[in-house]
Amino acid sequence: MTSAPLAARLNVPSGPLFFPVTAYGPDGSVDLDAYRTHVRRGVEAGAAAVFACCGTGEFHALTPEEFEACVRVAVEAAEGRVPVVAGAGYGTALAVRYARLAEAAGADGLLAMPPYLVVAGQEGLLRHYREVAAATALPVVVYQRDNAVFTPETVVELARTDGIIGLKDGLGDLDLMQRVISAVRSEVPGDFLYFNGLPTAEQTQLAYRALGVTLYSSAVFCFAPELALAFHQALRSGDDATVRKLLDGFFRPFVELRARGRGYAVALVKAGVRLRGLDVGEVRPPLHEPTEDHVKQLAELIERGYALLEEAK
Repeated sequence: MTSAPLAARLNVPSGPLFFPVTAYGPDGSVDLDAYRTHVRRGVEAGAAAVFACCGTGEFHALTPEEFEACVRVAVEAAEGRVPVVAGAGYGTALAVRYARLAEAAGADGLLAMPPYLVVAGQEGLLRHYREVAAATALPVVVYQRDNAVFTPETVVELARTDGIIGLKDGLGDLDLMQRVISAVRSEVPGDFLYFNGLPTAEQTQLAYRALGVTLYSSAVFCFAPELALAFHQALRSGDDATVRKLLDGFFRPFVELRARGRGYAVALVKAGVRLRGLDVGEVRPPLHEPTEDHVKQLAELIERGYALLEEAK
């Protein structure tokens, strides 16, 4: 674990947030060497943080032992240069177990994902995340999506909870996000972090930035870090021409391709990493691999994206 507080290190993002895929070998087991290379390359490319074993990293498919090993390798590969945040999910007891495994592996923080399957009320959700936050000394970012959607009042209570430092939004309801931000700002002193956690967040980041949300996850960073970083820098500097060029020429077509298959938010990203020369294996069931034609289209799209960067020089 690095010494600087996680919230302070994330508050002014120097680059996209990197959510590495989890590498598997030919026999389907976790390939820690390939994973180490993947994480190290991402850090060296300019990621502001590593979010290990989260959604893009197939948290759902990992055993506790594999999870701890991957988080430990991510911490080793980052070498303290950027913080490492690990996923934690399922029911409360298992989420607490994963949180403690992440702490033992040296993580700097936790991304608390929605509880498994159940649709709980606000009181139950609040109790769940408070128990996860109390389980370790690690700061916690709560992930809003699917069956974990919060009222502004609940987010105020989360923000008042020791150890909870932020909310990652994977829902995309901007009206709700504005009300959440306003309520927390009015009722809780100090900074509370907000993240755009939608798939291919670059596509919606202009809208989130208008709400004051500057942190976002970048799945594209896994396989095309130069494109993700160029977009991030253009967004920060107000280079609207480059932002529009990358949105129109790369990110929108990528989103449209991603929408052509279930689970492509992970499987297509993993295919992209392989296309760029690092064998990270296939996705584990119940996810499935993209079709050959879709992988071919992805390769062409990546080539087009890099051509756009050359044109901008």
